[in-house]
Amino acid sequence: MSMEHVKVYDAENMVVGRLGAKAAKAAMLGNTVVIVNVEKAIITGRRRTVIESFKEKFNIRTSYNPRRGPFHERRPDKMVRKMLRGMLPWPTPRGKAAYRRIKVYIGVPQQYAESEKIVLEGAKYRSMKQKYITVADLSHELGWRNPEVK
Repeated sequence: MSMEHVKVYDAENMVVGRLGAKAAKAAMLGNTVVIVNVEKAIITGRRRTVIESFKEKFNIRTSYNPRRGPFHERRPDKMVRKMLRGMLPWPTPRGKAAYRRIKVYIGVPQQYAESEKIVLEGAKYRSMKQKYITVADLSHELGWRNPEVK
């Protein structure tokens, strides 16, 4: 795939699901999708509810051999990439190819610092109630202590 079709999305204050749906679609259409500032993205809902539902998911393991997975990510970038995988037709070859075209970063890496970032107005969070948790907060609650980032 040619490199000129790189779409850089800025995830700051974006709702993960809304941003992810657009990014997944772009990846399916053959674009390389780069999502930056992913730790500042938002998951809507009451903070406690969101944390509890994610913690519940962590208890899911293969009963006959727990070492075989499924593995649940705690790092914000890997967590969001896994969410995007759920929006792709993962079992099919084109779904797998699209997943390979998605890159997710914490912060803004050097090579994308200058590039034009797509800010999806429709994916911004503008509720009056303001019940949400950032992906970084959620990761922290789930036990991610970021030695490699900051």
